[in-house]
Amino acid sequence: MIDQGEWLARMTEALERLATSSDRHEPGGADWLAAPAYIWTGHGARQVAAIDAPDLALLRGIDRQKEAVIHNVARLARGDAAHDMLLWGARGMGKSALIRASVKAAQEAGGAIALVQVAADALPSLGTLFALLAPAPRNFLVYCDDLGFAPGDAVGPRMLRSWLDGGVEARPRNTRLAVTANRRAIVPRGSSEQDDPLNPRDAMDDQLALADRFGLSLGFHACSQEDYLAILHGYAREYGLALDESEALEWAKRRGARSGRVAWHFITELAGRANRSLR
Repeated sequence: MIDQGEWLARMTEALERLATSSDRHEPGGADWLAAPAYIWTGHGARQVAAIDAPDLALLRGIDRQKEAVIHNVARLARGDAAHDMLLWGARGMGKSALIRASVKAAQEAGGAIALVQVAADALPSLGTLFALLAPAPRNFLVYCDDLGFAPGDAVGPRMLRSWLDGGVEARPRNTRLAVTANRRAIVPRGSSEQDDPLNPRDAMDDQLALADRFGLSLGFHACSQEDYLAILHGYAREYGLALDESEALEWAKRRGARSGRVAWHFITELAGRANRSLR
């Protein structure tokens, strides 16, 4: 007969083995068919119950970019040939919102697609993520938001270039990459490279080598006053808010920018004053 002390010792040992096993298999723990979106940390995936994204109709001033992203995501959702995407340019102009909203719209249309957001520091683990996604009977848009590399970082950009095109091991057919960045080249150009007295063209080509790996590269630029007001009127109609254009322009002036993000912040202010919730 086992006494209480021995029984507790065995239970403790069993729990420790279970915890160790769980940690060891954590990367494969997510159900890749169960959720509309996931967060990949480099050590495992966390399921996201719903994609937080605005209605596509509310994204104004980026009509050309919106059409291109929607069509590309829809192709991926159907299992057709689709591009890796680089969305670059002005802050707050809806780059990440457009990616999330396009995947959400494709899902609502019945597409077999999920969004997987990858933390910037988890890029070295992309190979592990791709290996997990490859056998799943579903398509995935792997998404890196606001990607950037520190000056002098040669490993990160080359690793990403290899996954996009040119590496011995390609990413799975059911997976494509989407990256948002403030710079078209993603990699910052240092003054020493720009002033290279030997071959400045080579330095420029190396900087753009990563951006050139994306089949679809779309620039986003600061919006005009007309576009800024159009964005605001769209939000105001959607949420039933009264809009004063003069106050909206003053709001943007105080923040030193006109963008979709600044417009949303102003709408949030209006809703708060009206004791309204936006979500």
